[in-house]
Amino acid sequence: MPWRCRWLEWRRRLRLRRAPAGPLRDYLAVPFPDPTTDYRDVEYLAVDLETTGLDPRRDLLLSVGYVLVRGYRIDLTTACHRTVRIDRAIPEASAVIHQITDDQAAKGEELEPVLTGLLEALAGRVMIAHHARIEKGFLSAACRRLFGYDLLMPVADTQALAQRSLERRNMAFKPSDLRLHNLCDRYNLPRYEAHNALSDALAAAELFLAQAAYRDNGRGLPLSTFLD
Repeated sequence: MPWRCRWLEWRRRLRLRRAPAGPLRDYLAVPFPDPTTDYRDVEYLAVDLETTGLDPRRDLLLSVGYVLVRGYRIDLTTACHRTVRIDRAIPEASAVIHQITDDQAAKGEELEPVLTGLLEALAGRVMIAHHARIEKGFLSAACRRLFGYDLLMPVADTQALAQRSLERRNMAFKPSDLRLHNLCDRYNLPRYEAHNALSDALAAAELFLAQAAYRDNGRGLPLSTFLD
């Protein structure tokens, strides 16, 4: 894992030299956290997205929720939820899940200021996400479209952490066992409304802290322990 972290930091520096002036370059100008740092001394941003589907090549981002985690504390004063305006009807199957209607989306913000705000909040921090492939895919696609380059970021994926933990203990599990709210139940965490970007971001933040506390024997662990 440490070599992958060093490789990511090297790519950040290279991308910084190439990226044009703007929000993505400002984000890249802040170094990523050192992977050898105690995870309790690092800041994180728990992020969740709601989208029209699962394919960032053709589906659109509908809402973004995020909250800051400082070490082992969630700063609720930083909680943010923003809806994105889109130029097409929301598929019925998608709307049933996230409950965002065409009228709500029509009143949303343009994608660029939403993404700019997220990049400002994410700079110098680790992103926490559950099944982070979705967040990485959609955020990279949005950055590529608006700013010309994919988004690089260190990520702690709570789903991947849960799977690795179960596999280390040779415990059988079903794919449904790795869903966010099922894992929250496993750790006796509060249950929030599902498929709301902010409440899912908060649930992912709490799950990450529970996973970290479970592994920490009180002496701390290097950040690289939790990186995807």
